[in-house]
Amino acid sequence: MSLFLHCFRRLPSNTFISHNSSPSRLLICKQCIQEVNLTTVKSSRTFYSARGKSLRFCLSPPKAWMISLRKAATVSNSLEISAQAQKIVGTWLVGCAGMCFGAVILGGVTRLTESGLSMVDWKLVKDMKPPGSEAEWIEEFERYKQFPEYQQMSNEKEMTLSDFKFIFYMEWAHRMWGRTTGMVFLLPALYFLRKGWVSKALKPRLAAFAGLLGFQGFLGWYMVKSGLEEKPGPNDVARVSQYRLAAHLGSAFILYTLFLWQGLTHLLTPIQMPNVKSVNRLRGLAHGVMTAVFVTALSGAFVAGLDAGLTYNSYPKMADKWIPDDLWAFSPKWKNIFENPTTVQFNHRHLAESTVVLIGGFWWMAKKAPMHPRARLAVNLLLGMAFGQATLGITTLLTYVPTPVAAVHQSGSLVLLSFAVWVAHELRRLPKL
Repeated sequence: MSLFLHCFRRLPSNTFISHNSSPSRLLICKQCIQEVNLTTVKSSRTFYSARGKSLRFCLSPPKAWMISLRKAATVSNSLEISAQAQKIVGTWLVGCAGMCFGAVILGGVTRLTESGLSMVDWKLVKDMKPPGSEAEWIEEFERYKQFPEYQQMSNEKEMTLSDFKFIFYMEWAHRMWGRTTGMVFLLPALYFLRKGWVSKALKPRLAAFAGLLGFQGFLGWYMVKSGLEEKPGPNDVARVSQYRLAAHLGSAFILYTLFLWQGLTHLLTPIQMPNVKSVNRLRGLAHGVMTAVFVTALSGAFVAGLDAGLTYNSYPKMADKWIPDDLWAFSPKWKNIFENPTTVQFNHRHLAESTVVLIGGFWWMAKKAPMHPRARLAVNLLLGMAFGQATLGITTLLTYVPTPVAAVHQSGSLVLLSFAVWVAHELRRLPKL
């Protein structure tokens, strides 16, 4: 019996407690009893197993005697990993998500300050050291002058070496942050694998995260490269492809979401929601909300890539019209969705409005459903952030996209996505034994 108590105390943090009248199965390590069916509660300190043997526990608080134990995830692999180790791994994963968050914000500011094309080559190691002497700075500046962005900007305003240093350091900081994110992920991952703190289910996910991080770095340079090429038209502006920008941002959002989801899985004690129709409906709709937030944010990448936020700076109408005249000006028609600044802004506006309405409806449905207080808090924060993000978007538009406001608006999209991920995570269906 002492061995069983030893194993019970070593249950991982993802083992949870729920009210359930049906028998629950508790898997424990091979050193102890292999399998126990807890069926009845004879007294405040005694469980009776299916084999008729009483098992005495020293549990706290007393209310725990009247509840059954069920599993939230695969225990067979997790039992050998202590609760403290799981929390450390979870904190690391959330930290990786935070690094992705910072990369997105820094990348947005780099874009808003038109700094992204200041580094005209990509070298994994050499790029880590910026120019040191004045001669090196001049050499780097002369290299930048050979590309279209400088040639177009010099026609409007002469760029000084001091101006170049500013945009160079912005892009350099963004690249270094990305590489630091890779190290923040890779080095602890190797350590945790060596310590045996990574479950069998998590190992392939870590491999996927590593692949996505490498792919994200490739997309970053692939995007910058598009802005360094000569454009065919005489009136074309030197800027990165909006398609590649959207791919780069979308990949970052996906990586952030995966890190955050996995981190929450390790850190939060799972909650078994009531198996009722209203909760099941919310469970499916939560993923729809998460998708709507992601698609709206992705459409914002096209707005940024085409500087579409400067085309119509009025709200709710666009130049006193609900539907602007040049909405379908390009041919073929489908190109307007991705290449016409008017259409891109129009779509982003209405996607944002639809997302706010969807979140409002989701909140109203959740209000009537039997939910745990933690899940209800997540839903309330989601609704509040949706209105806050909409307000930020309108302010950005009406004030002609100032860098500070636009940067906060972009970060707000990631905060909104975070709350959507949290809500979906709280409502997820837990595995049964």
